Amino acid sequence: MGQARGAGRSFNQLAGTSLDRLAGISDGIFAVGMTLLVLGLAVPALSSSETNESGLARALAELGPNVLIYTMSFMTLGIFWVGQGTQLSQLVRSNRHFVWLQLAFLFAVTLVPFSTALLAHFPGLKLALVEYWLNIVLLGAMLLAGLEYGLRAHLFEETEQPDMARLMRGRILIAQSLYAFATALCLVFPTWVSIALIVLIQLNYVIAPRIPILRRF
Repeated sequence: MGQARGAGRSFNQLAGTSLDRLAGISDGIFAVGMTLLVLGLAVPALSSSETNESGLARALAELGPNVLIYTMSFMTLGIFWVGQGTQLSQLVRSNRHFVWLQLAFLFAVTLVPFSTALLAHFPGLKLALVEYWLNIVLLGAMLLAGLEYGLRAHLFEETEQPDMARLMRGRILIAQSLYAFATALCLVFPTWVSIALIVLIQLNYVIAPRIPILRRF
């Protein structure tokens, strides 16, 4: 009887069913990605004539833009780590298709250090900002794809699905719309306006202020 049941199953039906392994690799990749971000903050190199208090102060001030972009990217990964963790916490089962969607999401996570370094080196160039934004788009798209597939495949807790689907879908779509608007401003204003607005959008998601209109976002 046991052999007959086993003979009717394929490897693909067994693959990707471990929720613990999925959560483990997700946390690991996020941890590495967040750690790699700081490598973009190099210790200032000073000549012998500049090695004094004022010289070091000037060099540290010049690192200001890099620190802002590093902070922005850390918040980016933090927001998506919370979002993915919330999605995974609602799972009651998994399968290989859902796992590969999550791996595609994690692929986008591994690109964030590169996108950050590119924007930090060329903060005034629109192309660097657009590339950074496209990385955020990919993160959001894969997180949404995982949600939609999980709903269709009935991988989530059935009693929580209606509210969960509405809240998560709305969160992703609104956030992506705000990021797109902020990035589009670089067509009219300097790229720093877009970067500052992206930081403000992220601070809203990080702090979650008790302001009715902002809590909708």
